[in-house]
Amino acid sequence: MTFEDFRAMVEEMVEEIPPEFMRGLQGVHVIEEAMPEEGYVDVYRLGEYLDPGPGDFLGAGEGLGRHVALYYGSFVAVGDGDPGFDWEEEAWETLTHELRHHVESLAGDASLILQDEFDALGFEPGER
Repeated sequence: MTFEDFRAMVEEMVEEIPPEFMRGLQGVHVIEEAMPEEGYVDVYRLGEYLDPGPGDFLGAGEGLGRHVALYYGSFVAVGDGDPGFDWEEEAWETLTHELRHHVESLAGDASLILQDEFDALGFEPGER
């Protein structure tokens, strides 16, 4: 799947999300590069919820806001050589996972963060 096709697919998915789940979210971005997970071998971050915190956090200033990023290059790295890789299913799962982070952040709930940390224990750490 090309970057342009992937981006268009994600844009269509975003249109299907009910507005209440998008409240307070400044954007969903598809990034062309891969995002290798630091400290792991052959582990890639498919998506990420970016919440810079208060406006004065690290000098972020007003308007930076909350965002979701999906890393096309990571999908390529994970799906490369796997004929059963389902781009649509993986993108939807990643998008909704990151949106859950957003909704939980608005509610002050860290449940999914704790689950992600627990799940990371299953990956083999190592030098890149």
